[in-house]
Amino acid sequence: MLSKNQTGAKTRGLHLHSTFCVTTEGLPLGVLNAQFSAPQPKSDSDTRLAASIPIQEKKSFTWINGLRDCVELARELPETRLVGVMDREADFFELFDEQRKTGKVALLVRSKHDRTMDEVGGHLFETVRESPACGEMVIKVPRQSARTKKNKQQAKPGHVQRSATVALRYLDIELRPGVYQKDKAPIKLTVVHVQETSCPKDDEPVEWFLLTTCAVSTPEQAQEILHWYCLRWRIEDWLRVLKSGCNIEKLQHKTAERLKRTIAINLVIAWRIMLLTLLGRECPQLAAEVLFSDVEMQVLKAWAKKKSS
Repeated sequence: MLSKNQTGAKTRGLHLHSTFCVTTEGLPLGVLNAQFSAPQPKSDSDTRLAASIPIQEKKSFTWINGLRDCVELARELPETRLVGVMDREADFFELFDEQRKTGKVALLVRSKHDRTMDEVGGHLFETVRESPACGEMVIKVPRQSARTKKNKQQAKPGHVQRSATVALRYLDIELRPGVYQKDKAPIKLTVVHVQETSCPKDDEPVEWFLLTTCAVSTPEQAQEILHWYCLRWRIEDWLRVLKSGCNIEKLQHKTAERLKRTIAINLVIAWRIMLLTLLGRECPQLAAEVLFSDVEMQVLKAWAKKKSS
């Protein structure tokens, strides 16, 4: 939750990694899991290269834990297709290697690394860009707040929500293991390339490389993959409610355990607020009894009466 303050000085705090469930129509179903951690700085005596450190010791292991929770859920919902949609932090070989152990939950991950494709030196991004386009699609690019420069992140200008026309490409690839995992076989994936064909002068064009374990052999399937990835922004909306609506960054409990419990309650509250907001926009005549119990209705009526008096 915290890393640096306005002056750039390091502060103590918790990192939150959560899994948020939505339908293919974007309706939020709830919070599947939430993982809290307070990462410790690497010891000066630890001289291991980053690539040689076991994945269990890395922050990125939270993505594998999240996938495992989804697999457990899939066992309870055998008739439901589950797809884990993840951003660029989840682009690492071990996650895809974990997925192929069961195959119960498909993966859709935005690529971060421009990997070498073959022994002669071809690279992923340029190889996909050179493949033929299979069609176009109009998507909504969500608004983005301006971001100041941080230690490992560049500054980013903000922009309002807009529509973008994008060209689609898809290509089957093999994800090869790193130098410390040579004993593992390559993983067959499909990359769906999304590239904006025209962009406002004051904005950055959209370009995504989406790695997926889902079968993609038609333009319609590529469009479906893009639609699913666009649903990833639902978790950003939920986190915005959590921060601005529930004000969790202003909590001042003295212990991490108390802070975790309070945030856990607010995770559910933020989901309920988001669900009510979306349903209110789509179905303004929806009866309150659909979402509130009799006891909750009595409490709300008493509170409303007190506020109006």
